[in-house]
Amino acid sequence: MGFVRSYKFRVYPSKTQEKQMLQHLWLAKNLWNELLEHCKKMYEEFGYFPTKGTMQLMAKNCGLFSQTQQEISHRLYASVIRVFRMKQQGKICGFPRFKSFDRMKSLHYPQNGIGFHLEKKLRVNPFGEIAIKKHREINGNIKTLTLKKEASGKWFAIFCAGEPKKRPAANSGKPVGIDLGLLNFAALSTGEIIHNPRHLRRYEQKLAVFKKRFSRKKKKSRNRHRAKLKVARIYGQIANSRSDFLHKLSKRFVSDYSLIVLEKLASKEMSEQNFGKSINDAGWIMFANMLCYKAEEAGSRVVFVNPIDTTKECSSCGTKTSKSLAERIHVCSFCGLNLDRDVNAARVILKRATAGTAGSNASGNETIVSSMKEEAASVS
Repeated sequence: MGFVRSYKFRVYPSKTQEKQMLQHLWLAKNLWNELLEHCKKMYEEFGYFPTKGTMQLMAKNCGLFSQTQQEISHRLYASVIRVFRMKQQGKICGFPRFKSFDRMKSLHYPQNGIGFHLEKKLRVNPFGEIAIKKHREINGNIKTLTLKKEASGKWFAIFCAGEPKKRPAANSGKPVGIDLGLLNFAALSTGEIIHNPRHLRRYEQKLAVFKKRFSRKKKKSRNRHRAKLKVARIYGQIANSRSDFLHKLSKRFVSDYSLIVLEKLASKEMSEQNFGKSINDAGWIMFANMLCYKAEEAGSRVVFVNPIDTTKECSSCGTKTSKSLAERIHVCSFCGLNLDRDVNAARVILKRATAGTAGSNASGNETIVSSMKEEAASVS
């Protein structure tokens, strides 16, 4: 069994090519909306959706590359069938949304060698050769291509390539517990503190200026469109900054440690509460996902433990001590341990994964290694 990896490269279409690509996005948007309108009418009048074959026939001859047309019909069919099944189960759900031009951002080519071909340049049917900045080699067999236009106006080519799954050598590093936070991004059980870069906060003032300029422009004017692009580019810089930080940090962790233990945080629920903006800016979920797939290749494991009372519990004796958010030092009234509260929590997290949990590979001696998401039993 292999796995699929995606590769993202910047492409530089000429003005003529970009005009053609934008026209195809417009056609793709129209096709999606027409198919969705037909699905809604069928469901309202007869109580069922058109078949997959019917939708494929409807998608023909709309001006797009044939396989791109079929991909749109397949994607919409999967969406409406999911809605139908949820309604059968008595769940409340709405239909997929109609797409405006701004919401149709990509063109999909599902077969290498027919719709597209990559060498020094990227050849895509029907746009011809497009300049591409291929900054790294693609391992494995290229399966699909997605041409994507981001809000900043930049175009990207995203390739999916299949690679054979290889058994990695066992990582000989030590285990580590990680306590994710907002004041600092992370505290490790080793005592190391990772500073929180606060990507959004760094650009907030600049963002406010450009948003204000955007709001003052006349609607549907060229100046408003230009101002919108400037705001989108700032958001792009924030996203790139966050992604770069998380990629480098996760790569270091899976290289240095054989077992990585984190709390199983319900960050979606947390992001809807008081600290939502800061939690989303920190990118906890993105970081955890990066650790999981990178650990699989590095011969490490990622384990998630119960987060209850990790801040209160003493990592030395297990005594629980309540603290306010302002208290940054853990002082145990029973054993006298005096330690940074986040480092103490990281040690508790590590302890919960390694104390009596079968196959935890805490010693690093086991030949191992299955990674991906896995929950360890919590110690009461």
